[in-house]
Amino acid sequence: MSYIKYTINTTTIASDDICYYLTELGINALEIEDGIPCDDVIQGKNYSELLPEGITDDGKCNIIFYLDEPDDTLLCGVKKAIDDVGSYMDVGAGTVKTEVIDNDDYLNKWKEYFHSFCVGDLYIKPTWETSDAPKGVDKVISIDPGIAFGTGAHETTKLCIEGIQKYLQANDNVLDLGFGSGILDITALLYGASHVTGTDIDSVCVEVAGDNLAVNNIPTDKCTFHIGDITGDKALQDNVGAETYDIIVANILADIIIPMAPVIYSALKFGGTVITSGIIDFKEQEVAKALSDVGLKITETKHLGEWVSIVAMKE
Repeated sequence: MSYIKYTINTTTIASDDICYYLTELGINALEIEDGIPCDDVIQGKNYSELLPEGITDDGKCNIIFYLDEPDDTLLCGVKKAIDDVGSYMDVGAGTVKTEVIDNDDYLNKWKEYFHSFCVGDLYIKPTWETSDAPKGVDKVISIDPGIAFGTGAHETTKLCIEGIQKYLQANDNVLDLGFGSGILDITALLYGASHVTGTDIDSVCVEVAGDNLAVNNIPTDKCTFHIGDITGDKALQDNVGAETYDIIVANILADIIIPMAPVIYSALKFGGTVITSGIIDFKEQEVAKALSDVGLKITETKHLGEWVSIVAMKE
């Protein structure tokens, strides 16, 4: 099987904004090639991803995504997104290169970019690495993101993991809105959740998340997965339940969280906490207002790069 590889040649300063618009178009698996070293402090511990030797930041950035077949309509949307970002900041060349690659090439290339790392006392490593967790880190997740799902290395997922580490209590019932690879479900269970329910619009997620549960020796009865758009699907809302969850995590786009706010409020127990992420900084106030308008109290806002996590409570 072959894939179409698209490479956007742009600038590091424009990369987050372009990535935001790409995710709005439904492009959720992105590779970033730049020369910026990552050295973020997370919960008092150091997280670092080392770049290949000799690479320095020259202000240029490649954003890469893959499709299994050509989509001219989507490509037009991508080019419009680049033009829109270019109207208020430097996007560099702003070109899109197209290349056909086979499946084995894709999988091997992916492995070059996903390496083990820590978030607090949690060690996340790809299934193809055999490295041991650093000293003092006692929780380990092995993850294979597949072709289209998250690894946990992106700022938005790290913010959600931090929220789980801070707010989740033993035996909490958890709802994950947009479960993808299942990394947040596994994280919640490692930190003591009694059960996790996940929803997503893509049925492929069930297989990917199920495989990752198995790799981490998580019993299948610890998770229940539903496919559908919970914002407008009343039957799905009923299946998920009202006033059922101690913790809700929503690592999805701001423009999805906003209309989903009433569902989040309904699903939360009184005293429960919602941890949202996937919010680009210029959407922060809109999301905060949407959560507040349905009766949730904002208790914490955190920033990592240009991404924001908003935590709220149902009083």
